Amino acid sequence: MAIATTEFESAERAGHSKDYHWTLNFGPQHPATHTTLRIVLTLDGERVVDAQPEMGYLHSGFEKLGEHLTFNQYVTVTDRMNYISPMANNVAWHCAVEKLLGIDLTPRCRYIRTIVAELARLSDHLLSNGAVGLDTGAFTFFLYAFYQREVIYDIFETLCGARFTNSYTRVGGVSHDFTPLVVQKIRDFVKTFPKTLRDMEHLLTRNRIFVDRTQGVGVLSKAEAIGRGATGPVARASGVTRDLRKDEPYLAYEDFDFQVCCAVAGDCYARYCVRMQEMRESLKIIAQAIENLPAGAANVGIDQRAALPTKKQVYSTIEGTISHFELSMSNRGFAVPCEESYAATEAPNGELGFYIVGDGGESAYRARCRPPSVLHFALFPHLIRGHTLSDVVAVLGSLNIIAAELDR
Repeated sequence: MAIATTEFESAERAGHSKDYHWTLNFGPQHPATHTTLRIVLTLDGERVVDAQPEMGYLHSGFEKLGEHLTFNQYVTVTDRMNYISPMANNVAWHCAVEKLLGIDLTPRCRYIRTIVAELARLSDHLLSNGAVGLDTGAFTFFLYAFYQREVIYDIFETLCGARFTNSYTRVGGVSHDFTPLVVQKIRDFVKTFPKTLRDMEHLLTRNRIFVDRTQGVGVLSKAEAIGRGATGPVARASGVTRDLRKDEPYLAYEDFDFQVCCAVAGDCYARYCVRMQEMRESLKIIAQAIENLPAGAANVGIDQRAALPTKKQVYSTIEGTISHFELSMSNRGFAVPCEESYAATEAPNGELGFYIVGDGGESAYRARCRPPSVLHFALFPHLIRGHTLSDVVAVLGSLNIIAAELDR
């Protein structure tokens, strides 16, 4: 962090007695940002007068990459857009592609994607709340949260071989079907995680220091949340009862019983509580899905000319061999219609949408993304003005900004 004191020093030399503002660079590398982002704060002593978030400081050009990679290759880029819950990004991207192609997934694939998306939500909320606890002094809470994230990583590693950047989904299906070991690990997690979640709530929810640091801080009203485009836990903590899983159901969410978690205070504490309760609802969804997992294939048939064939099809049929060569080895991909589509999912941080324009080629003519962090980062100046410097970490943590999503 660096402080510009030129204005202050010149005023001192001039003998002026009025108050002067300080400029503080919060980031780009700061212990409480958990990533690479930059905010220029204007301070009057310890009081924040203004804040200027710098969009796209961590630049990767992920939208432009979507216009040069095939629809299956691009899934590796979605991993890097939100590296906290990459599975959710994988699902969102291929939902948009399949809408453009008119592909109807198999029942088993819908359930599998729903399960991994909810596991990603748990992983994201554990980091978000764990980091808020860490930034406000609750180190033990942080350790509880991160241990459970490791358990989820173990499940993903068993499923697809990757812990962090999973690149799991494919057009028309997934790269690997569930195995009995994966199913057992998910069942074990559903049984053991509720006890840890209760312990976490006992540690922090009524902790006097944490409550004083978060209640009444960074308040976002319901009208402001709607007007400023907030979604996900940030909006629901302000009383906006919108959840795409209920309002515009996709995958297999219509088959499950779960509640939309909301609060009315709209402050940092409310956002923490909403995420804690959403983890319980995600567990309910996963438990219902894993116990009612449909039989059958996880991928659509090779007659779609878009989904990867199974190994048996590759080794025993000429159609499977040709499809595998075209989709995996020749790097030719497949052509999409000259149309456009937008599809959105309820990602852990809010509405994650992809807008795709096809021109008959093997990659998108235009690929644009609506990541929730962009709009939530724009909220930060409004939420922090008038608060103290120590409140910056609480407000920023409650918004759960992922810097790679700020790429513009």
